[in-house]
Parts: sequence; structure tokens; C-alpha cells
Amino acid sequence: MSQKIFVNLPVADLPKAKSFYEAIGAVNNPQFTDDTAACMVLSDSIYVMLLTHPKWATFTQKPIVDAHAASEVMLCLSADDRAAVDNMVAAASAHGGKADVTPLQDLGFMYGRSFEDLDGHIWEIMFMDMGQMPQG
Repeated sequence: MSQKIFVNLPVADLPKAKSFYEAIGAVNNPQFTDDTAACMVLSDSIYVMLLTHPKWATFTQKPIVDAHAASEVMLCLSADDRAAVDNMVAAASAHGGKADVTPLQDLGFMYGRSFEDLDGHIWEIMFMDMGQMPQG
């Protein structure tokens, strides 16, 4: 069995966060969703668990970071091409996210942009054309 990643994120408003992630292409798995958490499937191996603050508190006693004010984590997803990068950032921005919160990366063979979700979590979206990668 290949490894999977489950990214757990605290969210202030679960229904809004769920709608946001659906807008950027995630699909809700109702089997692992209730009033305190939503399992959002980005791919066969990438899952984002959106957890209300009270639910989050059942996993750790550490305080929840205000990701709008402090850096906590930066998550990076690969994309199939440059257009997919731009489309995901545009969808995030159109649904309440903040586009391009880190510098745009365009190295020819590698292209990346970023967005913040509704709770300030930073996602980078990256396309890499290994055929164009410089040798050496």
C-alpha cells in the first residue's frame, strides 16, 4: 500500500472551510465528516482534515496558531501544468482565499504560486517540467 498524507487543519468555520476546499477541487468524504470535522480528498493519496477548534483541542493542548498573523506551516501541491496552478489560485481567490501570499516562482522548468485559505493556512501550487530541468 502506498503512503497517504492526512493534513489536519484547524478551521474557525467548518461549513465555509468545506465550501472553500470544494471550490479548489477537493471532494468531501462524508464517511469521515460530521459537525466537528470534514475529510476533503485532494487525490488518492492526499486528504485534508478540517477540524473545528474544539475538535482540534482534543488532539493537542497547544494553542491554535492564528495563521493570519504567524507562520505555522506551508503546504505544497503539485499540478499537471501551469494552467492548473493558475486555475487553483484563481479558484481560491474567488472563494475568499488570498492569492500569491509568497513570491511567484517562474524558473522556466518550475512554476509556482500560492494562496492562503480562509484560516490563513498557506498552500503553494507547483508545476515542474522535468524535461526542461537544467542538467548538472
